[in-house]
Amino acid sequence: MKIGCPAEIKPQEFRVGMTPNAAQEAVAHGHEVIVQAGAGKGAGFEDAAYIAAGARILDSAEEIFAIADMIVKVKEPQAAERKMLREGQLLFTYLHLAPDPAQTRDLLDSGCTAIAYETVTDDRGGLPLLAPMSEVAGRLAPQVGAWTLQKANGGRGVLMGGVPGVGPADVLVIGGGVVGTHAARIAAGMGADVTVLDRSLPRLRYLDDAFAGVFKTGYSSAGLLEEHLTRADMVIGAVLIPGAEAPKLVRRDQFPTMKPGAALVDVAIDQGGCFETSKPTTHADPIYDVDGIMHYCVANMPGAVARTSTIALGNATMPFMLALADKGWQQACADDPHLLNGLNVHAGQLTYYAVGRALGIDVISPQKIVKG
Repeated sequence: MKIGCPAEIKPQEFRVGMTPNAAQEAVAHGHEVIVQAGAGKGAGFEDAAYIAAGARILDSAEEIFAIADMIVKVKEPQAAERKMLREGQLLFTYLHLAPDPAQTRDLLDSGCTAIAYETVTDDRGGLPLLAPMSEVAGRLAPQVGAWTLQKANGGRGVLMGGVPGVGPADVLVIGGGVVGTHAARIAAGMGADVTVLDRSLPRLRYLDDAFAGVFKTGYSSAGLLEEHLTRADMVIGAVLIPGAEAPKLVRRDQFPTMKPGAALVDVAIDQGGCFETSKPTTHADPIYDVDGIMHYCVANMPGAVARTSTIALGNATMPFMLALADKGWQQACADDPHLLNGLNVHAGQLTYYAVGRALGIDVISPQKIVKG
């Protein structure tokens, strides 16, 4: 199979879809790897490393899309890239279709087959290709939130850990999954007073057992959330419904009850955001103010630490990429129901129910697609 890896073109996206190690593995499996010149530079991988791994370097994305049987990326294809997709081509990347009707329509019109990293599952009910970026984003969230809290950035001017005689920041984390757990660990490590809210009692028990004394937990309800919002210096939104649009958990009419200059960090922004006033921002202009409440809503947070993120993502995606290349997508998905859960689009048909519900588009069962 010809596997193509174009350079990412989303603003301030420095990750790359394949590491040289992944390219070397694919070549060892008998496949041809084609990488766009300079694609890995932002993550610290020079073209020479890909050449040494056995890959071929081409100058333009147009050449990559024209030749490749499978396109491996990081972020969802941008409008210019979607125009280059063709019928029968396989796209393997993050998609986040539920809040993005334009992308969904373009993918359907292209006739391609699109497998989304974020909906591939594992036998424990987890999301193995989303988890590494959730870990990165979770660990980044208190860091960028602390920066947002600085007075020069419009925040309250509160130091996360306080100092002797001055109390620490109050941090509320909504959601106790991968993002929330890592965010809470880092925020607590910075000295903040941290509370995690979640609606899964088994998850809350796990967090209490594993992190007893590091941070507090609470069963999420509208009343408890409102209570914590009034005293929070920072709120980290870490809620995920796989493949679906994120629920809006913090409303604008609640802002008057919050501390002026409090920071909202929306890690769910890829799925539409979990705050009513969230809108995607970039690393170049990450923060905006709504009614005195500061919002950090960068849609590709892990891109800020591109090398760590690229290697972590590559470790997770490589086995699935090799299965798709070795067997072809249809046989690979037939053999692995967890990979089949990643199938979102095929030949003009939507195959993921949560996206269909969000966008009002008819969905066909992915099992029917694989059985042909």
